[in-house]
Amino acid sequence: MSSPPEKLAESLEVLRKSLANSNDQVIKSNMISRTHRERLISNGFLVEVIKGWYILSRPEDKSGDSTSWYTSFWIFCSSYLDNKMSKEWVASPEQSLLIHADNWTIPDQLLIKSPNGNNNIIKLPHKTSVVDLKATIPERNQVIIKNNVRIYPIPLALISCSERFFRQHPVEARAILITLKDASDVLSPLLDGGHTVIAGRIAGAFRNINRPEIADEIVDTMKSAGFDIREKDPFEESTPELLFQRNLSPYVYRIQQIWQQMREVILNDFPELPTKKIDIPSYLKNIDEVYKHDAYNSLSIEGYQITESLIERVKSGSWNPDSNSGDEKDRNAMAARGYWLAFNSVKESINKVIHGANAGEIAEKDYRLWYRELFSPSVSTGILRASELAGYRNTQVYIRNSKHIPLNHEAVRDVMPVYFDLLKNESEPIVRSILGHFVFVYIHPYNDGNGRIARFLMNLMRSSGALPWTIIPLEERDRYMKTLEEASVNNNIRPFAKFITQLIL
Repeated sequence: MSSPPEKLAESLEVLRKSLANSNDQVIKSNMISRTHRERLISNGFLVEVIKGWYILSRPEDKSGDSTSWYTSFWIFCSSYLDNKMSKEWVASPEQSLLIHADNWTIPDQLLIKSPNGNNNIIKLPHKTSVVDLKATIPERNQVIIKNNVRIYPIPLALISCSERFFRQHPVEARAILITLKDASDVLSPLLDGGHTVIAGRIAGAFRNINRPEIADEIVDTMKSAGFDIREKDPFEESTPELLFQRNLSPYVYRIQQIWQQMREVILNDFPELPTKKIDIPSYLKNIDEVYKHDAYNSLSIEGYQITESLIERVKSGSWNPDSNSGDEKDRNAMAARGYWLAFNSVKESINKVIHGANAGEIAEKDYRLWYRELFSPSVSTGILRASELAGYRNTQVYIRNSKHIPLNHEAVRDVMPVYFDLLKNESEPIVRSILGHFVFVYIHPYNDGNGRIARFLMNLMRSSGALPWTIIPLEERDRYMKTLEEASVNNNIRPFAKFITQLIL
């Protein structure tokens, strides 16, 4: 008779083969037997989303942890909707535009359109849902498929979206508009549909982002076709001058806009910090005195994968979530050693800044060294592969329990130079310290260590204003994470700025 570990190993093998055949991370009840499903669920490898549909989970995740769900949200929805709607569905115009702008934030409610829809609300885990509206959709050859999600092409999405979208999501709306090279992309559907009000809105939007030639072309062409058109700017505010450049990457544009909008909030809402004359020996001594290992566990989450080695461990009885305490102590020891090495490198960077160097320039030159110092002990002992020191990530990452999904790995290479340009050109230390931290974790350029590097960057930027090194207390972790989430998901920097400034003051 098979032992319990052998039975679990058998179920894991069935799961692995099912995933290999399905090409995604979603399991339907007809893919594996009830016995295997129940065994995998009870051991924490599967979790039911809705009746008959399951996603992978991790045995070590605590009850109520949303990470598995947020990580699987888009692939689950696409797989489920493809099955239910026979691939005749498309995300709403507004959601389509967000995805075109590479904003994959998990929505509370995903609105989709389908001729097979029933106008139902499908409740999903962690207070999310899908609404399947019965509606006509673009022809199949017009539908764009991005990461398995079916979306409107940009011109049709701009025409079909509500005016409210431009006010609620100005960053993404402007990022999308700059990708259109001329008026012809939108004029054809505008003319065919006789969309005069929408044409006026889109023309106004292009004029807002300093593209008057496209705005004029839309207005003049609609008028020449006999339509009465009145231009209207759908945005609430004008585009900041520094943000618009022809052929600018939409990823770069997003980061620039986020910085510009958030810096204004910080400067308007929070007090200007007094300029202090710095006593360099005392400042550096204080850094030594306040040192402690405050690095959080990794904020980035790898994708879930059932491996043969895991199956073999389970089969032999060596797998147990509590059996690797020795390994964990080694990992923690190496992380502590790496943090100490990195901390001292940051101190050297601070020494350059308080002697007059530009904080942004020093950050750009030195932060890769900090990263290598963080992880070199773990590499030297074999806990991590040497390739972990290579630099920016080459895969998508997720942040535990966060609806924010960082930029794709190709975009990271585009935006990191711009991030450091913003740091170098920023005149206010309070802005540098807050946005230096936030924008770094928003981008999440590494597989691991993003939070620790961000806090190092924050303290380096603070040294440029003679502000003392400050640790974000462990007991404030929940507030810290919630304010970062609010800024990342809702573009609201105020709670995070208030949190940081209270630590400063």
